[in-house]
Amino acid sequence: MRGIITASGYLPHWRLERSAIAAVLGSGGGAGTRSVASYDEDPVTLGVAAARVVLASGIDAELVDSLSFATTAPVYAEKSGAPLLHAALRLPGSVSTLDAGPGLRGAASALRNALHSSDRLVAVVAGDVRTGLAGSTDESGGGDAGAAVLVGDDSVGPLVAEFLGDASATHEFLDRWRAPGELRVHAWEERFGQQRYDDLSVDAWDRALAACGLTDGDVARVAVSAPHARAGAVLAKRLGAAGVEVTDRLERSVGFCGAAHPGLLVADLLERSSPGEVVALVSLADGADVTVLRRTEATMSGPTVAEQVDGGSALPYGKYLAWRGVLPVQPPNRPEPARMSASAAERRSDWKYGFVGSRDRSSGALHLPPARVSYLGQHVDDMDPTPVADRRATVATFTVDSLAYSPSPPVVFAVCDFEGGGRLPLELTDVAAADVRIGMEVEMTFRRIGTADGIANYFWKARPAPGSVTPGEAD
Repeated sequence: MRGIITASGYLPHWRLERSAIAAVLGSGGGAGTRSVASYDEDPVTLGVAAARVVLASGIDAELVDSLSFATTAPVYAEKSGAPLLHAALRLPGSVSTLDAGPGLRGAASALRNALHSSDRLVAVVAGDVRTGLAGSTDESGGGDAGAAVLVGDDSVGPLVAEFLGDASATHEFLDRWRAPGELRVHAWEERFGQQRYDDLSVDAWDRALAACGLTDGDVARVAVSAPHARAGAVLAKRLGAAGVEVTDRLERSVGFCGAAHPGLLVADLLERSSPGEVVALVSLADGADVTVLRRTEATMSGPTVAEQVDGGSALPYGKYLAWRGVLPVQPPNRPEPARMSASAAERRSDWKYGFVGSRDRSSGALHLPPARVSYLGQHVDDMDPTPVADRRATVATFTVDSLAYSPSPPVVFAVCDFEGGGRLPLELTDVAAADVRIGMEVEMTFRRIGTADGIANYFWKARPAPGSVTPGEAD
């Protein structure tokens, strides 16, 4: 039996109250909040964050055969993004990687391919940062998120959802578009797109149920991913009349998260469902994709999407505009970082991307970064690779630097003591400087350090562990 082994959504720490937009611009905004990626997050880091949760659910990462990554905002145009995730997740070198994008339909197509694949275990990962012109509907209605779905056979591990069947419908029409590098998303009149999505969604839905031998009433709940609220409204009304629960699209609390939205809704759908229930995902983007699943008794790990929606800290609108580059602000008067060395990064990729240190076999001393000579006993080349990305640490001491270059000053550097040994100075993120305390527990997170000469530079930072800081507002 093939199906979903586990799924997870990742919502970044920050939230923008939509009412703050109108307070500054005099118009726009609306009700509710949207999720906001930090200045050091991008589609790659959002995808890594979600994928780390599913890979920590007890599944052996060595069993992964392929990895697909979807986003509408790729870091590179000439280079794949999936290998970056592959390195950060420490997957085997034999894993096949694929960028499923850059369109909105990439994630749904990757999920369909995974469910029909003969690969033993497939990781379908998505991450997106959605923005737009100041005061635009895309700015207020968008959201930032990551999502990851592990698909495989029940021989690999227990399934949280059995795959029952699916169907797709495709028709070319111009609904929404954005040229490469453009900030603004253009859209035709919504009623035009609504009519096309109504026909496509009903067609795909009817064929998917027929393939499974089901009727509307056999389905307990459905999640609909669509670029605007009108899309799929006819199908949602029909299902509601049949007693099917159409779940919250998360538009009011999170926003539409582009390529990450289908995976985010799949995770939320499975977290809310009970064993034995038949559930379905309807994804609308350049067509319609319907996936029908049956929830099993297997449990899911990690924070739920609902728990993450209720968390987070408020972000001032001016800070949001600065992070997105819409509002240029004066940075600290220190030189910007130079571009990273590609050859040096490749030589140290286990450390840079996988956060793998070394432990001396004789003394047990943990070295961060990895070393050839142990600081205890001076043993040479007698080390074992030791991953530390999943270990927590405590802040031994810290400093707040208002002069070091950063897109979001000040920078907080902390000396962190890791569980099981090891000490390393790290930059803190997702926390206001005033909330940092000695002894605070932190966890590791993969982030974008900066960009120079078109090269995105990644490494690991530390952020407060859940419950270690009371959510507040960014500086």
